[in-house]
Amino acid sequence: LEAYSTKAKNYVNGYCTKYEPWQLIAWSVLSTLLIVWVYNLIFQPESLWSRFKKKLFKLIRKMPIIGDKIDRIMAKTKKDIIKNMPFLKVNKEYVKTLPSQGLSTAEVLERLKEYSSMDVSWQEGKASGAVYSGEPKLTELLVQVYGEFTWSNPLHPDIFPGTRKLEAEIVRIACSLFNGGPESCGCVTSGGTESILMACKAYRDLALEKGIKNPEIVAPESAHAAFDKAAHYFGMKIVRVKQNKNMEVDVRAMRRAISRNTAMLVCSAPQFPHGVIDPIPEVAKLAVKYKIPFHVDACLGGFLIVFMEKAGYPLEKQFDFRVKGVTSISADTHKYGYAPKGSSVVLYSDEKYRRYQFFVDADWQGGIYASPSMAGSRPGGIIAACWAALMHFGENGYVEATKQIIKTARFLKSELEKIKNIFIFGDPQLSVIALGSHDFDIYRLSNMMSAKGWNFNYLQFPKSIHFCITLVHTRKRVAIQ
Repeated sequence: LEAYSTKAKNYVNGYCTKYEPWQLIAWSVLSTLLIVWVYNLIFQPESLWSRFKKKLFKLIRKMPIIGDKIDRIMAKTKKDIIKNMPFLKVNKEYVKTLPSQGLSTAEVLERLKEYSSMDVSWQEGKASGAVYSGEPKLTELLVQVYGEFTWSNPLHPDIFPGTRKLEAEIVRIACSLFNGGPESCGCVTSGGTESILMACKAYRDLALEKGIKNPEIVAPESAHAAFDKAAHYFGMKIVRVKQNKNMEVDVRAMRRAISRNTAMLVCSAPQFPHGVIDPIPEVAKLAVKYKIPFHVDACLGGFLIVFMEKAGYPLEKQFDFRVKGVTSISADTHKYGYAPKGSSVVLYSDEKYRRYQFFVDADWQGGIYASPSMAGSRPGGIIAACWAALMHFGENGYVEATKQIIKTARFLKSELEKIKNIFIFGDPQLSVIALGSHDFDIYRLSNMMSAKGWNFNYLQFPKSIHFCITLVHTRKRVAIQ
């Protein structure tokens, strides 16, 4: 080996004798810079192919003839979209300036009636999701509670310690529901998107501390778009993993997607498009094996799945902190928790993960600034109203609501399976049912239902539609309709 090494060294030295020292130095510097440039070009959060397509499209749009044609088509498409969006058809003028004199309470309320009258009549139960309760007595309670805490702000716990206590109790209740241990913890956020953002931010910072320079999120194709948003905001890369024929994430494909840059794994319980629960225990084994944080997104159905067993509809697999490897869970209290909009929780199995979520600035002239989530000031009224909803329903109330919703969903599923030329995606066990067809454009069915006053959610890749059942649909025999 030494002989070969000496021979190679002599060959290189002999080859370099025809160059001057400054040339060798220059070539070394230029080669190093070239290698660094190529490395940075290839290894970025956004794939090389994606960046190439964007660059190519920009160049094409700059070509005189092609660019002009694209602009004309885009303008026509925009007009068509606006024409077919009823919520953009407002025949009244927008208020653009403050009134010179303030309006009385009666005048303000009267003016607001004009705006509320524009809304779709969701009370009839023809809208997918959107409103999860709408019960008048609950609405009255929430409005009253919000009034009591209108001016409170958990950013100032020294002034509003009661609001801080309410938030702590919401988090502890949620941790208990998801079978968290004594070390489990979390935060109240403004919604599912922020809960997901906070989990991704925490795992990004943890990954950076471990020396991972380009953290990646490995998530199913069906995982919520908030994970793409988190990747965009926090400079991460999202690696989407294909699903199997049952619309669950392919566990083998997820294992292959794991790399030395993986900062977190993701599953949904259930996922938004098709209402299917991913194989959480199987993915959790990967998380344990490769020592990667694992987030379960239960934003949509979190406050259904925790009551399924007591409602008489036990799930086949566990989904919460009982599963070894699950390190965080997001769940929306403003969906099946029946709290007002702007309320969710992000939970962690241990405080060692949550501490990466916080932002602290100890060097600001205004003093030490710290916040647990994206916002600084937060509405204490929403926190109080969320707490009130939890207390108002209690375990029995949530179990009964879950029973009604799942019973309605199972009835709809059984009836839809009898209809020819349409099919249900996967095996939805909760409140979302997605429909497709091999025989006709499924969007046409949605358009026909829209003409009858129904509102379905349009899905894509593959083309499909879904309907999300809430408490509203369990009343007035909506399912029969």
